[in-house]
Amino acid sequence: MPLRIATSLAAAVALLPLAIAQSPQWGQCGGQTWTGPTTCVTGSTCVYQNPYYSQCLPSGSGTTSSAVASAALPTGTSTAKSNTVAKTLGGKLYFGSATDNPELSDATYVAKLGDNTLFGQITPGNSMKWDSTEPSRGVFTFTNGDTVTSLAKKNGQLIRGHTCVWYNQLAGWVTSGNFNASTLTSILQTHCSTLVSHWAGQIYSWDVVNEPFNDDGTVRSFVFSLAGGTVPNLNYITTALVAARAADPKAKLYINDYNIDSAGAKSTAMQNLVKSLKAAGTPIDGIGIQGHLIVGQVPSKAALIANYQAFTALGVEIAITELDIRMTLPETPALRAQQQTDYNTVVSACKAVTGCVGVTIWDYTDKYSWVPGVFSGQGAALPWDNNLVIKPAYDGIIAGFTN
Repeated sequence: MPLRIATSLAAAVALLPLAIAQSPQWGQCGGQTWTGPTTCVTGSTCVYQNPYYSQCLPSGSGTTSSAVASAALPTGTSTAKSNTVAKTLGGKLYFGSATDNPELSDATYVAKLGDNTLFGQITPGNSMKWDSTEPSRGVFTFTNGDTVTSLAKKNGQLIRGHTCVWYNQLAGWVTSGNFNASTLTSILQTHCSTLVSHWAGQIYSWDVVNEPFNDDGTVRSFVFSLAGGTVPNLNYITTALVAARAADPKAKLYINDYNIDSAGAKSTAMQNLVKSLKAAGTPIDGIGIQGHLIVGQVPSKAALIANYQAFTALGVEIAITELDIRMTLPETPALRAQQQTDYNTVVSACKAVTGCVGVTIWDYTDKYSWVPGVFSGQGAALPWDNNLVIKPAYDGIIAGFTN
């Protein structure tokens, strides 16, 4: 076969998967770090939503997913302010939102984020994680985290630190260093101590450890839980908590995880961990229940309350730390109505438990939600839509704190 023909054939074969693989309607088709298909099935067009996400929308439907059905979808009606209501009627310390540095260039978004009658607490989504704060061993950078904390302080908002140690978003030098157990312990102590001491006196609570368990309640396996061995263990958690307490004695120290909303193997594992830490005298003040949930699949209020109380009975406070309730797109009036009910269920369950100190949504607007980039064909998980207009979900939150 002539070289030119062979080369052309090889190139065509290489491009074949790209031609075949297309995102479905309402699926993701672009965005920073996106490695999937960038074209859409017939009848759909790839439309930019934000720097992290482009979506396959019905051709001719407009420029954003919120514009597709905005006329047909119900919006929220409450004029109450979520943080004010959480504190005055719900008896909580705050209602808050996560944020991330790229969003802070959006002036309209920032104006609402900085309204402390809406949000009394802020969590930096990424700027305090390991890869952002210690990209090289012993070389720390706090610029982005300082930006978020300064914004919150200016607006009189509490700050939640997130996170000292997590299996994900670790710097490459940590995971590829082939360190022995004693060196890993020293690395973890140094990182947590430096991170927490930098913001000492400014942070209400720290997610010191994030997501230590698998869904079946077993210990998640990663560089720190293995610590030079082959069987994952939880010793690193004690190391991190002790270092954090020494660095800022006044900050509340949390362990944070998902799928521990109601009773199950993972909740049991977390409760057993709290018991063992308490018995050993290891500092632990709270458990963060993330709350990444699905419309129509939220546990009952009774189940949530029972599980929340099982944690607080151990002598720790709890907080709903990363609440969003996603749906399969496209949005419909019925899905928005169910989402309103689901948000009400979670918030009212927190209100019913004294030791549940607050609720944080994982960013407040669908415009910057992480959900569509991770769960293809799903989204619309937050109480404000892409245009920063409240949805019925917001009414559910207000009613949850009020009734």
